[in-house]
Amino acid sequence: MECPEGELSLLLVDDGQIQQINRDYLQRDWPTNVISFSMREGADASMHPHLLGDVVISTDTAARDAAEAAVSFESELYFLLLHGILHLFGYDHERGTEQQALEMEALEERLFNGIAAEFLTGD
Repeated sequence: MECPEGELSLLLVDDGQIQQINRDYLQRDWPTNVISFSMREGADASMHPHLLGDVVISTDTAARDAAEAAVSFESELYFLLLHGILHLFGYDHERGTEQQALEMEALEERLFNGIAAEFLTGD
């Protein structure tokens, strides 16, 4: 992603905590798997150019998603972290066009396959 000095925070929470975050910040009153808060947007985006933002992952939802997909919990966490990081870089499958969603999905797949080959075993 051409940001070797980039920093982000990662918060692992349960479904109750991510539902509260989703409700309070995004006005969506339900748990979700991952939420990203970019520091690269808005008026103060250039203040700390290496600060990417925050990624919040629900371990409860990740565990359910992993079981449904028959993949390891670790693999699902890596996938969700990657998904969240792509959001920090401005990729958006929800508010963008269908083409942008497909581009994000293709990039996500390519990057995840590299991560899986490097770090994951048994998936």
